[in-house]
Amino acid sequence: MSYEMNFGKAYNEQLPTLGETMSEVIRFFGGQHIYGVGGDFAANLIAALGRNEQDNGIQINPSSNEMHAGFSACAQAEIDGMGFCLTTYMVGSLPCTSAAALAVTEGLPVVFISGAPAESEVNQVAIHHTIHPNASWKAEYDNALEAFSALGMRVERLQGQRVEGHPNIAGQRFYQIVSEAYKNKQPVFIEVPRDQVFAKTQPIKLPSALDNICCGSNILAGTELIVDNILDKLSHAKAPMLYLGDRLKHNEKLKCLIISFANKFNIPYATTWFAKGLFDEYAPLCLGAYNGIFTQTTGREYIEKEVDYVIDIATSIFPQDSNIAFGTGTHKIERFDNKTLLKGGSLLEKDLIAIFESLLEQEISPFHFSGQPERSITANAQYIESNDLAKGEDDIDFNNLAQTLNDLQAQDANTYVYLPEVGNSYFASYSLKVRQSVLGRSWLTNPWYGAMGTALPYARVVAQRIKSQQIAERAVVIIGDGGFHFQLNEMIHFLKDKSDVTIVYMRNNVFHLGKSGDGAIYHCNDSEFDVHSLVKAYQGKSKTCTSVSEFKKYFKACGQQTGISLIEVPAKPIEARQSNELKLLNLYIKSKNGQADAVKAWQVLTQ
Repeated sequence: MSYEMNFGKAYNEQLPTLGETMSEVIRFFGGQHIYGVGGDFAANLIAALGRNEQDNGIQINPSSNEMHAGFSACAQAEIDGMGFCLTTYMVGSLPCTSAAALAVTEGLPVVFISGAPAESEVNQVAIHHTIHPNASWKAEYDNALEAFSALGMRVERLQGQRVEGHPNIAGQRFYQIVSEAYKNKQPVFIEVPRDQVFAKTQPIKLPSALDNICCGSNILAGTELIVDNILDKLSHAKAPMLYLGDRLKHNEKLKCLIISFANKFNIPYATTWFAKGLFDEYAPLCLGAYNGIFTQTTGREYIEKEVDYVIDIATSIFPQDSNIAFGTGTHKIERFDNKTLLKGGSLLEKDLIAIFESLLEQEISPFHFSGQPERSITANAQYIESNDLAKGEDDIDFNNLAQTLNDLQAQDANTYVYLPEVGNSYFASYSLKVRQSVLGRSWLTNPWYGAMGTALPYARVVAQRIKSQQIAERAVVIIGDGGFHFQLNEMIHFLKDKSDVTIVYMRNNVFHLGKSGDGAIYHCNDSEFDVHSLVKAYQGKSKTCTSVSEFKKYFKACGQQTGISLIEVPAKPIEARQSNELKLLNLYIKSKNGQADAVKAWQVLTQ
């Protein structure tokens, strides 16, 4: 009755509960799905957020474990722009720290929501779920908050009314924290005491649109001077290029402006490795993903021999070695002198939006870019064997997997959305040529590998979106033994969701990437493992393919099948069967370790 006494009965009756406000905020930020695992401290949250599932558009999707729930929320952030994960207190939230580390590293706005003990339960009694040494005088209730905070995240436990008649601002705080995740493209962690979920909180008035959550627009000055400088450099250039980074991946408006600019003035563009999959690599102006000597696309030759001016857009402020040729000194763009750096320092990249809106209004003569050369890169031929698929009966393995999939994609108008797992599959996937996806991403992984085990939880979200939007695309997972066994329990959700996926299972029975011995720890599979029986248990279909022609034939058939389709490829853990990128990386590592033959071979390649 305290609110009624203070502001009147009418005000009191229109007050929402915290759970209702949370639902409203999640919907405002585009959240139609929450991935999670149930638990006692989360029960009220589950009841409140899923109360009117059909009316409010929020579906609570169960995951096979909390870490996979976090990974799916990360994929949701990649595809939808925001991700939401729901777990119970401590035992549920702490397993999400691996996914949270991934989100911090990849710049993903994921909201990790955890149930928590009621405010009245927080005292000197250690209740279940708490991590509490039995020799301590103090009960610890903040371990999860401290764990997520240690990752560099914003964390908070929502608080209820402190004095009768005083305001309950928990709903407002929830909105403010979620908006921080959206604006800064970083994850946040929020604990919600279970006795506060149905408590009344002050109503909030949400902005009319997401774009209005920031104060003002572009808060950085000097746009006109930056544009004038770019125009001056363009006027002296013959072969300019746009180099696009991963900070674009959550900004559709800026992506559209950049492509409009490139198309209007016929300026080619390449992406960093981290930004692969953001743009259509079949577009005439796209030079593919560039990363120095590791680049296997034909665009590399044009970049390194023809380009005379680079506009570097939305790449990482901090250098990351796997994005700049692993520090090998072969990344020509990183060391290019005639370059304009547009890193973006304003919230939601509003400064970059202002620059490109202005550039599109300028009178610039289109450049004479006639397309990238048709011939393949030959710079690495002294060390890398060519992928000759002309016979059609070559053994299928990592060394020709990308080219085989590229042949299939070139013949298929429907987009493949690739989801490679960290390992050999990840490095082999950089030679994939990807089409534009309606989802905005056609190559989806965590390239800084802040966590492992994401391919199937990511694929689940992609397959869900493809199904719900009824688009003619296909989720394609590329995964090895280690990753497959680590996350195969997530396959139950493809069955439950009745969604479709093709899994390319590269089987060599060992952890091959980074292997430095023959110990049992590297043997992540057993020769007696029958993957086909496993897939059948999930009502899926599977086949072992050993040749390129056999692989192509069954891969096409998978595209017409529903549910889980798995292709087992017996991969050989030998250097000759590695992808070009991995051969180069291993050679570079050996040369840095002082192996004489590797040092000589590396010098020949990089002269």
